[in-house]
Amino acid sequence: MICYFAVLIIMQKTGTVFAILFTISFGHMLNDMLQAVIPAVYPLLKTNYSLTFSQIGLITFVFQFTASLLQPVVGMYTDKYPKPYSLSVGMLFTLTGLLLLSFAGSFTSILLSVALIGTGSSIFHPESSRVAYLASGGKKGLAQSIFQLGGNTGSAIGPLLAALIVMPHGQVYISWFGLIALLGIYILFRIGNWYKNHLREKIKSNVVVDTFYPGLTRKKVLMSLGVLLILIFSKYFYMAGMTSYFTFYLIEKFHVTAQQSQIYLFIFLASVAAGTLIGGPIGDKFGRKYVIWFSILGAAPFTLLLPHANLFWTSVLSVIIGIIISSAFSAILVYATELVPGKVGLIAGLFFGLAFGMGGLGSALLGKLADIKGVIYVFKICAFLPLLGIVTAFLPDLSPGKNKQSAA
Repeated sequence: MICYFAVLIIMQKTGTVFAILFTISFGHMLNDMLQAVIPAVYPLLKTNYSLTFSQIGLITFVFQFTASLLQPVVGMYTDKYPKPYSLSVGMLFTLTGLLLLSFAGSFTSILLSVALIGTGSSIFHPESSRVAYLASGGKKGLAQSIFQLGGNTGSAIGPLLAALIVMPHGQVYISWFGLIALLGIYILFRIGNWYKNHLREKIKSNVVVDTFYPGLTRKKVLMSLGVLLILIFSKYFYMAGMTSYFTFYLIEKFHVTAQQSQIYLFIFLASVAAGTLIGGPIGDKFGRKYVIWFSILGAAPFTLLLPHANLFWTSVLSVIIGIIISSAFSAILVYATELVPGKVGLIAGLFFGLAFGMGGLGSALLGKLADIKGVIYVFKICAFLPLLGIVTAFLPDLSPGKNKQSAA
């Protein structure tokens, strides 16, 4: 409802910064909701086409690979040549992929469908992150958290809608999600109008920014970016296991139905959405390094307990893990944009792209491992991934007044 009124405000040309933030967050929600339909219908596709876990992993790999491959390229290009209306173009790719998926008759056509949806995502994320950055008013952590909240909410709602609409009625009902894509195209076009006007003001101001964070050498910045990429690997490999195989894990270990497993997946993804707002504002106030510490390494005790819990405690632990681990990405992304000012598109494309890429690679490798060792074994191995959060110790502290006065 908030986002609805925000759209009205924009249409009346009296939008505020928060109106833009909530509206781009709403667009992010629609985008990620549609993407979340893909893993949500895996049980249906697996049955319809007699797929192996390796083939399920390949579907995710193709989707995540196309969603990640173009993002840094798009971000680098739009840093120099911003394209306000590329947001709605990306959603058009997603719409095409959804319609093709709903009528797909072979494994090959499924791969083509998810590739189109992934391409839409690769176009959407760099420019939408820039919109959130431009509308932040200096509160970059809060802005990124609001933006991410939309995406995580969409990721949670997508499987629930798929369980209610697609699973009982069949694959063809995926086409109904095309209506959501059409709404997204319209909203993102309106955002494009604001973005275009904002760019005109930016060109007039001719603001020059530093290449790197003040007080840090090129070597220290590159090392810090490397540490952040390791943390992204840790987070999204684990998330790949949860989003792609949590339903299968619950079905195999606890003998729940496919529809019941979707509800548990929704609970996990809802907790991810609920925890998203924590990282940004806290990072703005106390420093993003501390948020990154807690979000990655702090999830480890609970991920290690998860494979040994009963159904009730599995549900509880998944909520705790979702809330803790969800605060990381906003803090990581804003930290990275502070390391390299003026390259929001490139950084957003690189980190969103790596997040999708690690998710796709993780899903493919974990799917192969599930075929060999079983899906329960996969969760026992994934439980150790958050321990990589220890590398956060190598990040410089970018809290105000701490790092600007000393060279690394």
